[in-house]
Amino acid sequence: MSKKLSMSAVAAVVLAAAAASALSPAPASAVSAPLSSVRIAAHFDLARGQMPENVALAPGGRAYVTFAKGRQVAEVSPRGTVRILATLPRPADGGVHTPAMGFPLTAGIVRAHDGTLYFLYATGTADLTGVWRMRPGGRPERIAALPADGLPNGLALDARTHTLYVADSVLGTIWTVPTTGGTPTAWSTAPELASTGFLGANGLKIHNGAVWATNLDQGTILRIPVLRDGRAGGIQTRASGMPGIDDFVFTGRGDRLLAALDGPNEVALVQPDGSHSTVLTSVDGLQNPTSIALRGDTVYVLSAGWNTAEDPNLILAHLDR
Repeated sequence: MSKKLSMSAVAAVVLAAAAASALSPAPASAVSAPLSSVRIAAHFDLARGQMPENVALAPGGRAYVTFAKGRQVAEVSPRGTVRILATLPRPADGGVHTPAMGFPLTAGIVRAHDGTLYFLYATGTADLTGVWRMRPGGRPERIAALPADGLPNGLALDARTHTLYVADSVLGTIWTVPTTGGTPTAWSTAPELASTGFLGANGLKIHNGAVWATNLDQGTILRIPVLRDGRAGGIQTRASGMPGIDDFVFTGRGDRLLAALDGPNEVALVQPDGSHSTVLTSVDGLQNPTSIALRGDTVYVLSAGWNTAEDPNLILAHLDR
């Protein structure tokens, strides 16, 4: 879940894009196998802070998204209609002390089988930063406080153990919190999770007996086995060379995955051996993609427009099996 880059990094991206466009005309589409049939399914309102940060899918084609700058959780219908479900409290200082961001950030979201939504809110204040829960038809409530000097960003749910895993992008920590709430536990503080200046541990998934995470600054995908007693095993770097990597999704039972690269404005296909290739670009409508999900053969890609400052949107693509 990724955010604004440094001004120098933004300038480099803009200059590179300008040079590339000057050299050759843009193709009609850059989509590559295994994706096809790309289309923009919904547009969001940038002026209202509707910059989608993370997504959780539900039956019937619905998607639940967090709007990073809007302090909101919303439902997006299969037709692309947006319905705001909750607006979180504004911190007393306006969120100016939110680490790395300078504004209150609504970040990771997951959905339990009973429809309960869990999501993260970072404000730089002790009274609001943490894990929040909203039951169907209910109101949002904080169930676990997290350090105000951190940035809770990625979120994953292990439904089997009723455990939430939280990636803190500033403190370089993966926390665990019971779905019932309570005091968080620092599950892993491995150095591979650390930031090198902006954001470290970011996207988060539970897959094949392990917690998988991305590191935005280091451009890596990491795997941490969950031991029998629930503790973290030794961390493994499974892919590298992808600076700006944010959220990701596995394409099946194996370890192949699709990753959203925020700064580079791409979606990459990452093979189990760590090799990777670009399958979507700005030509396909990407505007700094932040999150990605999969339902059946349909891939959901959400873009926030952090650097492009244009058309935050939801893109759908077909995954060819």
